[in-house]
Amino acid sequence: MSNMTENQRQQYERPDLSVPSTGVQLRSKRGLVIYMALAIPVLAVLVYLTIEGIDTWWKGVVLGMIVFTTIGMMIAISPSRKA
Repeated sequence: MSNMTENQRQQYERPDLSVPSTGVQLRSKRGLVIYMALAIPVLAVLVYLTIEGIDTWWKGVVLGMIVFTTIGMMIAISPSRKA
């Protein structure tokens, strides 16, 4: 290890997030259930209001491109994506 640069050492010693012992761990799922119970109705209301606000075709095109770009970004920064 003495002949390694700092970058090489960081690559060697970094944690492997695919192992179940690393990453996010919850003590209790209660908080997650409460969050989902609140987030799903809020999301449903926001989706309904968004659909109600689209009254011309160009607003639909703009919303579609925003959604398309967001999905593309999610794919691009996905940790499981092979480079």
